[in-house]
Amino acid sequence: MRRPRALRQVALSAGRDIDATLAFWLEVFGLHVHARYDPPGIGFILVGDVRLFFTGGVPQGTVYLDIDDLDAFHERASEHGVPFTAAPALVHRDTEGVFGPAGDSEWMAFLKDPAGNTIGLVERRSETTIN
Repeated sequence: MRRPRALRQVALSAGRDIDATLAFWLEVFGLHVHARYDPPGIGFILVGDVRLFFTGGVPQGTVYLDIDDLDAFHERASEHGVPFTAAPALVHRDTEGVFGPAGDSEWMAFLKDPAGNTIGLVERRSETTIN
């Protein structure tokens, strides 16, 4: 049996207002709409090689994004009124190196876009970057 080579696309809810949802992703993360089709009212944003696909009729989802300097991003975004559901916190100390270099820690913060999709922001920190 063959294994998938990469993640291609994640489907997320566009909610009741696709314009507001797409604008949020631009304003908060600087991610531009790659393609938009009306009708039927769908949009795509690229994050690296992965497409975020926004459409109605899809339940709210969760996407995890790697981010550098999570604490600084959280501070700046909060100052601009972005409501986080969870501030940056240590979620896993990877002592065995299961998800990356042994000894690194994984920190996450969470927020929601206007459609209610959950966005997990993930930063891997080496022991030298942990306060």
